[in-house]
Amino acid sequence: MDEQRRGVEPDPDEVPSSADDTPSEAERPWWDSEGMPWRKEPGRADIACLTWFGVIGVVSLILLPTRAWFMATAPDWLAMLTGGRTSVAATGALASVGQIPHWPIVLVVASVLSLKFDWVYWWAGKLWGRGMIEVWSGQSKRAARNYAIAERWAERLGPLGFMLAYLPVPLPLMPVVFVLAGASGMSLKRFLLYDYIASTLWLIGFFLLGWRVGEAAVALLEMYAKVAGYVAIGLIVAIVITTYANQIRKARAS
Repeated sequence: MDEQRRGVEPDPDEVPSSADDTPSEAERPWWDSEGMPWRKEPGRADIACLTWFGVIGVVSLILLPTRAWFMATAPDWLAMLTGGRTSVAATGALASVGQIPHWPIVLVVASVLSLKFDWVYWWAGKLWGRGMIEVWSGQSKRAARNYAIAERWAERLGPLGFMLAYLPVPLPLMPVVFVLAGASGMSLKRFLLYDYIASTLWLIGFFLLGWRVGEAAVALLEMYAKVAGYVAIGLIVAIVITTYANQIRKARAS
């Protein structure tokens, strides 16, 4: 009777865990926090790949004002350095009036250098599947919508998606196509082959477009050259201000 009134002491091993036993957000390891592309504790390859994305970001910031300057002063060197389509089109325009006789060399070098960081996206897909796409999509509702559209197109086209990746539209087609290529198990050799063919065809198209426009584009470049220095300085100031503002916002949020 006393046992019925008091109740039997429960076995400690059978006591259900309470909600308090669940690790809090602060107790979770850094690699398991929001915004990470992996689903497990990262190894050396994971850290190295994520570091390369940081390198890409830094290089992009450095090249932003550099592009503005070199577009006016030496678009052929800019094309060979970055493989950019706009600089290749400018090279085509200047070549059409005889100012860049070495344009075949520019095209060859630009077609190779245009692939300089593409393998990093393939590697991310190989390591984490859609992990990076999920990270990018989580930045905002608009980003999620744009990445969903790009992903649908990439999945429909398969290898032809490499041609789509270089389409000049305001969608993140290129990173999605490259990440999905790695996630699908495509070999690096095949990835680079498809990427090189697509990139080279697009660059030739932009070169021919610049050649066809010719003198009109050259005149526009000459006008831009007068303000290129101010544009480059303005971009540097904008980068510094934006970086400073982001640091303040992160400090307040923490």
